[in-house]
Amino acid sequence: MAMTDTGNPLKRDMRATTTSTEAGAPFVGRPRQRARGLAHGLVDDLSDKIRNQVLRPGDKLPTESEIMQAYSVSRTVVREALSKLQAAELVETHHGVGTFVLQPRAGGVFRLDPGEIAASVDVLAVLELRISLETESAGLAASRRTDEQLLAMRQALDEFESNVSAAGDTVSPDFRFHLAIAKATGNPYFADIMSHLGTTIIPRTRISAIRNSDRGGAYLTRVNREHEEIYAAIARRDPESARAAMRIHLTNSRERLRVAQEAAQKTAAPTPPASEA
Repeated sequence: MAMTDTGNPLKRDMRATTTSTEAGAPFVGRPRQRARGLAHGLVDDLSDKIRNQVLRPGDKLPTESEIMQAYSVSRTVVREALSKLQAAELVETHHGVGTFVLQPRAGGVFRLDPGEIAASVDVLAVLELRISLETESAGLAASRRTDEQLLAMRQALDEFESNVSAAGDTVSPDFRFHLAIAKATGNPYFADIMSHLGTTIIPRTRISAIRNSDRGGAYLTRVNREHEEIYAAIARRDPESARAAMRIHLTNSRERLRVAQEAAQKTAAPTPPASEA
């Protein structure tokens, strides 16, 4: 990202902090949003900038540290906000490169059929459990994994990627990757819970709209990138980054499904009768 050569411009004025995107559009932080949910406020502000073309498609977002300074929020808040923007397909993160603005699209990744609302409620509940369970699991795995356990994760990811290209089964390697992380914690209860839940923890096994919408493999390619972020953190024994990557991965899944569920609920809601004149 191109930056003006005046030190760090995001520190100059916290009431109206400015930097430039590569396309030259200003990036202005609004840090004083304490009365609202910080992540929610950050998502709203960045979404507005994207939809109003202040941040244009192809622009690179400032780094996490720069956004933290511009909005006076923690790294956790920034990562949660970015995960929501990723889930809404407003931005896309490339490992080691940065986060880039996408062309805003109408709707979400998929459209949930109103008949699947009941299933989606249960899947959302499972994702909520998984965020709590697997975030810590990833952190422990990063500290305790063996080379053999890391190899099992790598093999699952390689099979996942190969099957995305061949339109093959991705559910089995997806589940094996997450189960391998649970086993690498060294605590058998993590693996026991994952084994008990089985492959039904994977949303697309229960929500047909996800499977049917991913004709070009874009959804699975994005999932695979998120998996690679988790794997990389575990491989370098970085518990904090492993927890963050797992939380982002599962929060993205939850956010995509939540948005689709809300849209389906509106579609399923009966139209109130017109009042008589």
